[in-house]
Amino acid sequence: MSTESPDTMNDSVADDWAQALEEQAVASAGSGAHDGAPAFDDHPSTPATAAGNVMQDIQMVLDIPVQLTVELGRVKVPIKYILQLAQGSIVELDALAGEPMDVLVNGYLIAQGEVVVVNDKFGIRLTDIVTPSERMRRLSKG
Repeated sequence: MSTESPDTMNDSVADDWAQALEEQAVASAGSGAHDGAPAFDDHPSTPATAAGNVMQDIQMVLDIPVQLTVELGRVKVPIKYILQLAQGSIVELDALAGEPMDVLVNGYLIAQGEVVVVNDKFGIRLTDIVTPSERMRRLSKG
């Protein structure tokens, strides 16, 4: 886990974007593009060049932060119950003990797993990964 504050991380991300935009502007200027029009190469890309571009695109996406959530369970309760909660109160969840925990990325289920403790810290051991086709099927239902 990073020890950087959110403001420091935002500044770092902004600096990375500024640098990327500057590099793109320099590349566009060097390729002969004029008046903001995109430059088109008269020669088709070779497979090696296309693969290099795909890898560069993937590298840009790999650093995008996402929210990973491990969900123990859920329960729907009235507000009056929430207001009565105090230290030591127990909230009963809909999940059973020993049931797999849901792993969500930006709110979408991607896996299930079991809770583990390593060096006094909780973690999750993934036991089932949702396939891309299953994720698409669930998205189309929602």
